[in-house]
Amino acid sequence: MPTETLPTEAATHSLNVIDLILGAGIIVQLVMLGLLLASIYSWYLIAKLNISFKQANKQDQQFEKIFWSGAELPTLFKNAQTKANRAGLENVFHDGYSEYHKLSKRKATLAQSLEGTERILRVSLSREQAGLEHGLSTLASIGSVAPYVGLFGTVWGIMTAFIGLSSAEQVTLATVAPGIAEALIATAIGLFAAIPAVLAFNHFTAKSEGLYEERALFAEEMTARLQRQSLAPDLEDEV
Repeated sequence: MPTETLPTEAATHSLNVIDLILGAGIIVQLVMLGLLLASIYSWYLIAKLNISFKQANKQDQQFEKIFWSGAELPTLFKNAQTKANRAGLENVFHDGYSEYHKLSKRKATLAQSLEGTERILRVSLSREQAGLEHGLSTLASIGSVAPYVGLFGTVWGIMTAFIGLSSAEQVTLATVAPGIAEALIATAIGLFAAIPAVLAFNHFTAKSEGLYEERALFAEEMTARLQRQSLAPDLEDEV
């Protein structure tokens, strides 16, 4: 009776997840470690992007409120100049108005001034967007590569398990199961790393596109306001 229960206990013990990870081959363990580090880093990026987008939305709303409160554009520009940490719409406004002011001082026509301002606004928008989206490409890479890395670990583990079985006198489910289970853990960890990364990438990409559209609309409204200011300085804020 004792001789029959001992193998069962050993098999049960060997199928414990922690024991399977510790008992896996060095290649499979390295794959698991790499995937675990990738998962941790992806969660760091998710938290960082979440904070960045919330902060960007808050800053943009605050500046838009001031912009449409009736404040004069030269006053807004001077206030923006004094801020070392300006970002988002305020920075876009600063870059655009600065270019408009320079072109106006050089006696450029209204059409030339507005064209140059629009060009700088597009550049500034792209620069702000690139800074905001920093980390999105890494999330996309983790989401697309992690499952394949996990699959590599699984294939390697199964291959090693079958090579080990070649020297076994008797092949049973109890002898095959631990090796296959070790290998499948790599795939599970790969999916654990990939799924949140893919979901986060799609979520923040949608938020980024929405924010860019709002900022692009602001840039158009700013250009229209500059045009009104040039044509009728005294009536610029009446609309």
